[in-house]
Amino acid sequence: MAQLWGGRFTKDTDQLVYNFNASISFDQKFMEQDIEGSIAHVVMLEKQGILTEAEKNAIVKGLSDIREDVKSGRLEITDEYEDIHSFVEANLIERIGDAGKKLHTGRSRNDQVALDMKLYTRQEILGIDALIRELLVTLQDIMKDNLETYMPGFTHLQKAQPITLAHHMGAYFEMFKRDRQRLKDIYYRMNYCPLGAGALAGTTYPLDRSYTASLLGFEGPTLNSMDSVSDRDYLIELLSAMSTVMMHLSRFSEEIIIWNSNEYRFVEIDDAYSTGSSIMPQKKNPDIAELVRGKTGRVYGALMSLLTTMKGIPLAYNKDMQEDKELTFDAIDTVKGCLALFTGMLKTMRFHKEVMAKSATSGFTNATDAADYLVGHGVPFRDAHSMIGRLVLYCIDKNCAIDDLSIEELKEISDVFEEDIYDAISLKTCVKKRLTIGAPGPEAMKQVLAMNQEYLDHDWQDTCGSKELE
Repeated sequence: MAQLWGGRFTKDTDQLVYNFNASISFDQKFMEQDIEGSIAHVVMLEKQGILTEAEKNAIVKGLSDIREDVKSGRLEITDEYEDIHSFVEANLIERIGDAGKKLHTGRSRNDQVALDMKLYTRQEILGIDALIRELLVTLQDIMKDNLETYMPGFTHLQKAQPITLAHHMGAYFEMFKRDRQRLKDIYYRMNYCPLGAGALAGTTYPLDRSYTASLLGFEGPTLNSMDSVSDRDYLIELLSAMSTVMMHLSRFSEEIIIWNSNEYRFVEIDDAYSTGSSIMPQKKNPDIAELVRGKTGRVYGALMSLLTTMKGIPLAYNKDMQEDKELTFDAIDTVKGCLALFTGMLKTMRFHKEVMAKSATSGFTNATDAADYLVGHGVPFRDAHSMIGRLVLYCIDKNCAIDDLSIEELKEISDVFEEDIYDAISLKTCVKKRLTIGAPGPEAMKQVLAMNQEYLDHDWQDTCGSKELE
């Protein structure tokens, strides 16, 4: 068992205790970050005169060689080591000798693991954000192509008013745009470097923490060494933001599942994103949408787990905090996988435009516009509302739409109705005359599409990113 802290102990750790305590099985994900942070650390140590240039060069080369050997498969990370930090340092010492023993000067595993987690999380935030941006581009493309694809809008899962597919997709564009804003906020709020905080009280070595932070692309060093090693707020924020992403994906998935049903037939999911039944040959199931909906609870669980873990922990570092990694890793992988698959499903989905339009026509979605027509001809709104209510009952009894009624039938409800009522309550007119920004009218939607495109053309990631170390 490769341990770096055995001097205080007179006998080996029990194997079960060692296995329970070890984190190498999951924190090996930090290999790249651990080496990146270690290289920055020794570069700073040499600048401060704590290491010689020869020692720095030997350590940097040794760390770089370890990284390349692991990536190429020549060196395997095994459970012989307690954690990734032990693996890197033990292999470094084996390769370059005593100089390798100076790598850990001025730092603790506490600030080291805090740094690794921040470097990893920062990178994953950018990856998740890029996937959401790809989804937004897909939504924008669908919106551009469907400014006059009419469909019912719903409240309480009941047909309410006519809208367009572009308008419906635009609602999700806004949701996922907010998700990106949350990720951006988290990225900048967390982007301060804990390295140099030591175990909890800093160090007596003359470190230049600002220099180390700049080497690693941080805004600066963290300002309290106790908080530096015990802060997991940024992970809680990320898990919360990812839970919101999954909630949005789940809502979207639910609608696609409904739209894919035999009763709706608004969409057809591509064969590549569907499965069949082992017994019913006619079935084409929306499994990807259902799995995305199901995996939402998995990400919610990670958030609640970490909140529960952190709620009773005194300052500073406690071993409980090791529990942050597996659940965060799993949540990140889940969100990234769901985003990629959902976007692929959406890109290949076929929309049955005629079915959507017919559904809007047959569901009295133009009833509000019929009432507005009466109001426009001098009928008080409350009276108009009552008249159209009676008209809808009449249509239900006759199993027809308002548009199907003759002008004589309409006049039995109100003499105000004239031939122009049919144009006034057509789907095209109902949608077209909704002109305020945010409404489904084509002119309003064109303004939104232009703003969406400007937003997509100016990516916040272009102004951020860590610096590469030689």
